[in-house]
Amino acid sequence: MCALANGWGGWVGKHGVEIEWRCERAGGRLSATKVLPRRSCRGLHHVATTQNSSVLSPVHRALSPSPPPSAHAPSHNAPFIPRSKPAMTTQQPEKLPTGPGYAEQKAEALPQPVSSKESHNTIVDTARLWTSPRTVFTTRHLMTDVDPLQSTFPLAAYCFMTGFIDSVSFTAIFVWCGFQTGNSVQLALALARLFSGPPGQRDTSFHLADQQALTSVLTFIAGASLGRIGDRMGSKTRAWLFLGTMIQALFTMAAALTAWTSGQGSIAEVRGDPAWSNALTFVAIAFMSASLGLQGIMGKRVNTQFATTIVLTTVWCELMADPKLLNFRQRVVTRDHKLIAIVALFLGGFVGRAIIDASGAAATLGVGTGMRVVIAIWWLFVPGKQSKSGKPVSA
Repeated sequence: MCALANGWGGWVGKHGVEIEWRCERAGGRLSATKVLPRRSCRGLHHVATTQNSSVLSPVHRALSPSPPPSAHAPSHNAPFIPRSKPAMTTQQPEKLPTGPGYAEQKAEALPQPVSSKESHNTIVDTARLWTSPRTVFTTRHLMTDVDPLQSTFPLAAYCFMTGFIDSVSFTAIFVWCGFQTGNSVQLALALARLFSGPPGQRDTSFHLADQQALTSVLTFIAGASLGRIGDRMGSKTRAWLFLGTMIQALFTMAAALTAWTSGQGSIAEVRGDPAWSNALTFVAIAFMSASLGLQGIMGKRVNTQFATTIVLTTVWCELMADPKLLNFRQRVVTRDHKLIAIVALFLGGFVGRAIIDASGAAATLGVGTGMRVVIAIWWLFVPGKQSKSGKPVSA
């Protein structure tokens, strides 16, 4: 026998299946027994279920009223035959084309990838502008990430600005505002001079060139630290790329004003006699270095072949190590974008020196301010990065 509190219990008896139901509630006890004919429970075995069970046992089904017997019902003495499961139908696989043109027919039947119709390999393929005047200044548009593959032009313009601004600083004081590797080595040499020579005859002076190099290094770091603002806003969003480039434009404009107010020249004839030496020119160096520091971290966050858009040492090394460097039969993004960065920086230095010779350092920085404003507006029209579902990716 099997009996459970608040549930069904049953056993197979002499006259059929005897079912007992017990209920214990508020200290009382009530039980009832029902005997089913053996022929009504053919094939049943010993069962026990609880009230909380979600599966209805065969004994429960035996207690429910049975449908009226049909003409085709088996006799009482007929042996029990279990029902067979219905045959499962399987879907026939789609027949693939066969024959001599099998490969061509199969290629037409399969969906074509997007890359087969549209390539984003070089500046020719990645220069499309996305324009929609009605949505440019909406929050959704501004907070959408740009597509790095479609950011070739503004990043190439960043490289141009690196050569452009460095031409101003190197022409005036022989110090790079963007290439901090040379400035760091220069400071190391200045420190080594303190221990050069016998005691009492050592050069302990802080040279003007070393002061300018230190100013450039410190302000470059300060400008790069402003990139953390973009990490909070979204480093690839149009809003941050526009705002950060406008900050670079403000720094460049401040450098132009201080260089113009200083009243000093723009071209140094020899390294030991820099054209800039007063306090205002130090401020100009600081603003130029800060603008390039911010540009470098912004370019790095976009994460493309242009790297930081500042230092070309890594770009040159990766270009020479590119396995497809000499493959001129097809467009290679890893090679072509690095070449674009190198050429853009070279052109920036060339154009910058030409304007310096014609109008001076202050005017050159003024032109650079206008260029940065154009780049900032350009970021608003760079196509957004699409998700797999085809919708723009927001920060």
